[in-house]
Amino acid sequence: MDRVTVTEASQVAEARRRAVAAAQAIDFDETASGRVALVATELASNIVKYGVPGEILVGAYRDGTGSGVEILALDKGPGLSDVAAALRDGHSTGGSAGEGLGAVLRLSQAFDIASRPGSGTAVLARLAPVRRSPPEPVPGFGAVTVPLRGETANGDACAVHERGDGWTAIVADGLGHGPAAAEASEAAIRIFRINHGAQPGMILSAVHAGLHHTRGGAVSVARYDRDTGILTFAGIGNVAGAVVAGAATKRTVSLAGTAGHAARRIQEFEYPMGPEDLFVLCSDGIATGWSLDAYPGLAMAHPTLVSGVVYRDFARARDDATVLVVRGGAA
Repeated sequence: MDRVTVTEASQVAEARRRAVAAAQAIDFDETASGRVALVATELASNIVKYGVPGEILVGAYRDGTGSGVEILALDKGPGLSDVAAALRDGHSTGGSAGEGLGAVLRLSQAFDIASRPGSGTAVLARLAPVRRSPPEPVPGFGAVTVPLRGETANGDACAVHERGDGWTAIVADGLGHGPAAAEASEAAIRIFRINHGAQPGMILSAVHAGLHHTRGGAVSVARYDRDTGILTFAGIGNVAGAVVAGAATKRTVSLAGTAGHAARRIQEFEYPMGPEDLFVLCSDGIATGWSLDAYPGLAMAHPTLVSGVVYRDFARARDDATVLVVRGGAA
């Protein structure tokens, strides 16, 4: 995803420019690109008015609901005491017309928001090339993945393959950062797409064998079987996973090593997981102590919004960062 820091008004134009560029890159026409520009402007302007410091993340999405551009607005401002009121046209606490979030809601194909007083605000807007009615259903997975500040190449990568009986997911974190790290993680995703029908241990073995010509990295693979309610997990290195089931968070076990170079063994571990539970997979650009305990109701939000909140509050500044969230019942 592309990232724009928002601390003052001049950065609103940059957020709009990046969002329109993302839309045009996937063949949005002038009208659809105009909707993207309006949404990016409103979200960045809201951060300037109410939530500095913050950032706008922009990327393309493609899943079972369709494809398009998604924009995340993340801030650590005072938060909203009444989200419903903030979405009503005419509501304002900052001396403006108060139509910002209401306009974003109307223009978006999918929309979600998480905010509490003292905890900042996170807003997700998804826009499709052609507006459809009704709005998109909530997808089974979503992700935030951004490069280290100052880098254009992202050393992290992720993918999800949905099946009739469940899904298989991967996060790859190339060693270090920059173009060589991106080469390793992208190779891991290519191998995953070829082998996605296998068990996680076999996929991980194929990735390990296929990364020897790269600098390697940390890789974790998970496969969920909806009929048995079992998540099978295999990992090499510090891509950390967890099953979030209500108030309980069960961390998965990854073994030491570097995929492509040094892995003493590859082992699968099994974890129970319900259809409404979340599986969260993070690169080491996210602090291992992350938790959803302080965010009541967030686990039921759009998976990309959940990813955005975890990224906002737990990202480390020294590396690429990825958060992938998949719901057990993903189709």
